[in-house]
Amino acid sequence: MKTIHIVILLVLVIAVAVVVTTLTDASTYSNFNDATATPGKEFHIIGVLNRNKPIDYDATKDVNRFSFYLVDDKGVEKKVIYNNTKPQDFEKSDKVVVIGSMKNDEFQATSLLLKCPSKYNANKPKEFGEKTYKAK
Repeated sequence: MKTIHIVILLVLVIAVAVVVTTLTDASTYSNFNDATATPGKEFHIIGVLNRNKPIDYDATKDVNRFSFYLVDDKGVEKKVIYNNTKPQDFEKSDKVVVIGSMKNDEFQATSLLLKCPSKYNANKPKEFGEKTYKAK
């Protein structure tokens, strides 16, 4: 076998491996029911913070322990444990995406993504007037 044939074969094997890995790891948003059915598998779950339940974070006791309750799009609520510091303005977030897996009826998050309310929508005028402005 020629060297060029070996190189082409290796490139093809690597390309197939990349495609297979991408397809198996491609994840979409899921819910807590799916995560509970397959504990240990990583899921991306989008939900809303339950502001009626406690957000537990005490930097004096353990700076890397943060827990809260999240309600997914199916209405299922679970306690989320995040072993890292609490993100700034966490309470102001509209939606939270947690990435992790279920363990002992709690979701162990490895990453958090926050969707905060837009600061540009807060002072949006109800109606625009008739005034026009021209550049000089």
